[in-house]
Amino acid sequence: MKLALFDLDYTLLPLDSDYAWGQFTVSLGWRDAESHTRANDAFYEQYKAGTLDIVEYIRFATSALREHGMATSDLAHERFMAEVIRPAIRPEALELVRAHQAAGDAVIIVTATNEFVTRPIAEAFGVSELIAIELERDGEGHLTGAIRGTPSFREGKVARVEQWLASRGLSWAAVDHSTFYSDSINDLPLLEKVHEPVATNPDPRLLPIATERGWRILNLFE
Repeated sequence: MKLALFDLDYTLLPLDSDYAWGQFTVSLGWRDAESHTRANDAFYEQYKAGTLDIVEYIRFATSALREHGMATSDLAHERFMAEVIRPAIRPEALELVRAHQAAGDAVIIVTATNEFVTRPIAEAFGVSELIAIELERDGEGHLTGAIRGTPSFREGKVARVEQWLASRGLSWAAVDHSTFYSDSINDLPLLEKVHEPVATNPDPRLLPIATERGWRILNLFE
């Protein structure tokens, strides 16, 4: 088996879909613009610095979903896809994904953004396999604001890929070749795990590491 793993935000997309969704809820009037943007910006800076508390962030990021319910949120997400995400999908990113699919690789998007935001985005890229943060639901199916299982964040991405393999009766030993594309220092654990790490549109903390280690550096959006 050959694996082609892709981070999503600032790797396949030239934006952060989680942050963009939060700002979109502001535009809908679901959130106070000043307070939400201030908190959203603070969490994003923590993410870039590698200090994000993912549990606290998910509670914040799902607050609008929990208040407005999934039916209303699903309709809003359709608008989000049409107005924000689809116009941002670049041919270069689509071609890269298609090339791995044509080669017969198992293509998986592995993202720290939650499943509600990212499932339709993965579908827009033609990728059926998505490893994202799974959201806990109560007995009535309502979101609780908590994370279900291991969050696909930092070391958790390695664990979640291993779970994906195990669910198919496989392990890393069964993987003949693995490639992981990511922009983020937060993804260093998975970049170090695969056979071929590709620093894709690398952030300022990842770039010097990738350069020093001789990893391939790919700038999709130049």
